[in-house]
Amino acid sequence: MSDTIVIIPTYNEIENIQSIVRTVFSQQKDFHVLVVDDNSPDKTGDEVKELQKEFSDRLFLLERKEKNGLGTAYIAGFKWCLEKTYDYIFEMDADFSHNPKDLIKLYNACAVEGADLSVGSRYVKGITVVNWPMSRIVLSYGASRYVRLITRMKIKDSTAGFVCYKRAVLEAVDLEKIKFVGYAFQIEMKFKAYKKGFKIVEIPVIFKDRTKGKSKMSGSIISEAIFGVISLKFKSLFAK
Repeated sequence: MSDTIVIIPTYNEIENIQSIVRTVFSQQKDFHVLVVDDNSPDKTGDEVKELQKEFSDRLFLLERKEKNGLGTAYIAGFKWCLEKTYDYIFEMDADFSHNPKDLIKLYNACAVEGADLSVGSRYVKGITVVNWPMSRIVLSYGASRYVRLITRMKIKDSTAGFVCYKRAVLEAVDLEKIKFVGYAFQIEMKFKAYKKGFKIVEIPVIFKDRTKGKSKMSGSIISEAIFGVISLKFKSLFAK
């Protein structure tokens, strides 16, 4: 039984899912994978079921009835993993924007070097993003600067979705009270961990934009992140 599992949320990732799963399993460390699929019309879930015939002992599928946002998919995945014995629980995209070869770096940061939460960061050493238009780089980098200003967290890539959590972090954070579902979800999880005094480190990674499938970015997701940060900070001032 592995001590580590990678949660991969999917919605219409039929073009990527087999490759990403096989690549994760090709790493030197034994990573398990939990795919959380939101009833993808392209039958991503069915593709995972076929793969399970080959990887029955380390590939798992959690199927949801409809698309309800990235944050709720991860929360469902976290709860599933916490019912098992995993000590290190990852977030990772299905589209290869996060390089599976970096999983071991995030794992070592927690398992060997003592971090409670490690973040695959695009901005800790300059800007390490490939194939994004300048407008999106400006938006993402500006958002991270904005979050640092409002929350006072020292994290340079607070919206990053490539993360390793020690089990204790997810057990300490009240998952039932996580409010946001888009990029603000990533900020909220890091902020809650920060407020509880957990050690957060950033590991430099190269982020590559997807080459297959469609981005899930939308105006509502951006708005949630912008206004959600103010709400998070405000509520934290009155929290016990």
